[in-house]
Amino acid sequence: MKTTKYLLNEKDMPRNWYNIMADMPNPPEAVLHPGTKKPVTPEDLSPIFPMSLIEQEVTSQRFIPIPDEVMDVYSLWRPAPLYRAHQLEKAIKTNSKIYYKYEGVSPAGSHKPNTAVPQAYYNKKDGFTKLTTETGAGQWGSALSFAGNYFGLHVKVYMVKISYEQKPYRRSMIETWGGEVYPSPTDKTESGRAVLAKDPNSIGSLGIAISEAVEEAAQNKDTNYSLGSVLNHVLLHQTIIGEEAILQMKMAGDDPDIIIGCHGGGSNFAGLAFPYLREKFAGKNYRLIAVEPKACPTLTRGKYEYDFGDVAGLTPLIKMYTLGHDFMPPGIHAGGLRYHGASPLTSQMLKEGYIEAQSYEQGEVFQSALVFARSEGILPAPESNHAIHAAVVEARKADQEGKSKTILFNLSGHGHVDMAAYTSFLSGKMADSALPESVLEEGFASIPKI
Repeated sequence: MKTTKYLLNEKDMPRNWYNIMADMPNPPEAVLHPGTKKPVTPEDLSPIFPMSLIEQEVTSQRFIPIPDEVMDVYSLWRPAPLYRAHQLEKAIKTNSKIYYKYEGVSPAGSHKPNTAVPQAYYNKKDGFTKLTTETGAGQWGSALSFAGNYFGLHVKVYMVKISYEQKPYRRSMIETWGGEVYPSPTDKTESGRAVLAKDPNSIGSLGIAISEAVEEAAQNKDTNYSLGSVLNHVLLHQTIIGEEAILQMKMAGDDPDIIIGCHGGGSNFAGLAFPYLREKFAGKNYRLIAVEPKACPTLTRGKYEYDFGDVAGLTPLIKMYTLGHDFMPPGIHAGGLRYHGASPLTSQMLKEGYIEAQSYEQGEVFQSALVFARSEGILPAPESNHAIHAAVVEARKADQEGKSKTILFNLSGHGHVDMAAYTSFLSGKMADSALPESVLEEGFASIPKI
C-alpha cells in the first residue's frame, strides 16, 4: 500500500515561527509614515496594533517562540497533513511527484487561523477588547471571528461587497462565531462614504475595506486593527506551515524541487515558502513560485514602488509590487487574491530574484481544480486553485522535457462555502478577466511619488 498522508504527532509540532528578516541577503526596505514620509516608529503604529505585534513586525530575531496559549488552540487542527497526490499524478499522467500541504483542516477551513489566533491572543494580552478587520473572500474574517471568540474579543468585519454577495455562508460563519460583518464600502466610515459618493454601485475591494477597518480602529481606544496578510508579523505566524512541511517531506524521504503557493497579499505563499527560502539562502536549489490571477496581476505586471496599503491612504507607505491603491480588480471568485499590493518581504524576494511569479485566468485554474477534486477528492478554495494549476503546469512541463520533478504546493483551504464559484464554472458562465494595459495605467496613476 502506498503512503498517502504524512502526519506529525502533536509533540513534534514546531514550537517557533521563522522570521526571514534574520536571513535576508539585503535588509528590508523601510516602511514610511504616510504624513512625514520618514521611517515609521513603533509609536506611529501603536494606535492600531498592540506592542507585542509591533515588536514582531520589526524584530531581526530568527525564531520567535509560539506561546503555549496559542499552541493550545493550534492543536485543534495542527499539525496539518501533508499528502502525496498519487491520484492526481495518475490523472494527469505525469512522471513527477506532487505533494500538497493541506490547510483546509482548520476550523475556518483555511490557513488564516495560523495568524488569527496569535493576533487575537496578543491583543487580549495587551488589554484590548475589540478588533476591526477587512476580508476579501471571507476566509480571513471567519478566521478572526473564530479566534476572537476564543479569546473573548469582539470582531467587526468589513467584507468586500462582491464577496459579501457571492459568499453568503462565509458571512454566516463570521456571525456564528460572534462577529459583525458589513458589505464594504459602507456608509459607516468616512472612507466608505467617500467611495460611495464616487460610485454608489461599487463592488468594493480589499483596499477600500482596509481603509474602513483602519479608520474605525484609529478612532477608538479600546479597538485595534487586525490584518490577514501583507505585514511581516502575519507572514511570520504562517511559517508554521513550511516548518511542518520540511519535517513531513523528510518523513516521506523526499525534497521538493519546486514549491508553489497562490498569492494575494502573500500570507499562504510565504507561510510555505519562507522556511524553504532559508534553506535556499544556505545553498539549496529550490524554485519557489507565487501564483496569482490575471485579473489582479500584482507581481507579474505591477510596479515595485512605495504605495499605500489601502484606498484612503491611511496606512503607512510600503515598498511593494503594486497596481496602485486606487486599482479596482474585476469581481473574480478568488476574492482573497483581489488585492492591489503585496507583502513587502515577498515583493523584495521577487525583486531580488529569489522567487518567481506566474498568473493565470480563472477558467483554466478551475479546470485544474476539477481534475484535482475528481482525483484527490478534496474540493479546493478558488484561491488554492491557482496553486493546483501551477503544479499541473510544472508537472507537464517536466514531462515534456523528459524530467521528473518533485513538486510541493500549499492547498490553502477548502471550497465548501464557495460552491457558487463552481456552479458558475460548471454552467459555463465563468468569464476570464485579463486586463488591458490601459486599465493598469489608470491604477498606476494613483501610486504616490516618493
